[in-house]
Amino acid sequence: MAQLESSFKNMVLVLTGIALFAAATLSSVYTFTKEPIAASKKAKQQNAIKEVLPSFDHLDANPIEETEGVETTKIFKAYDKANNFVGAAVEATSNNGFSGKIVIMVGFDKKGSVVNYSVLDQKETPGLGTKMVDWFKTKKGNQSIIGKDMQTANMTVSKDGGEVDAISGATISSRAFLFAVRNAYFAYDKQNQNNNPDSESSATSVEKNDTTKITKGQNNE
Repeated sequence: MAQLESSFKNMVLVLTGIALFAAATLSSVYTFTKEPIAASKKAKQQNAIKEVLPSFDHLDANPIEETEGVETTKIFKAYDKANNFVGAAVEATSNNGFSGKIVIMVGFDKKGSVVNYSVLDQKETPGLGTKMVDWFKTKKGNQSIIGKDMQTANMTVSKDGGEVDAISGATISSRAFLFAVRNAYFAYDKQNQNNNPDSESSATSVEKNDTTKITKGQNNE
């Protein structure tokens, strides 16, 4: 086979061919992995809903999605066999983590107390911010948020005057996590008000957009 003449035109042709081949390969990989990744995320979401809710029989057919600014919440309302409301699982986010976005699922009973939570996605520092997976459900000091009544709880870190102990060395991650919890409750409470307009709102005790001093320069993480 004759070698191509070394020229600018041939170099461009070769590089173009390589680029097209690489693009086609990446496209094929994306197409091949897209559905399994989506299925994995869906399964993780469904498992988290079951983990954080009180005992229930069924969910609303469609979750309620709310978006304010860059924050999005999804509310999965749960009912017993008699179709009585028992609580809701709320998927909420915070973009203020030390390494970016944090996504959690928080379960509330019908009174608005925290049943449980599950961390769906986070990229915090291993051994520090990653401890949020278990830290805020561990019965030690003032770490746990399980059972907290969101109508009365000051769901911020103790360093900021709140009642929750931050993860040691990871105050930024802790603030971001609790910010997401407050977002979740804000969405939950808003839906309750929409369904029961005559009831007294408790959202005034939870400032959704209160970033509470999320400044990297002031913390170890």
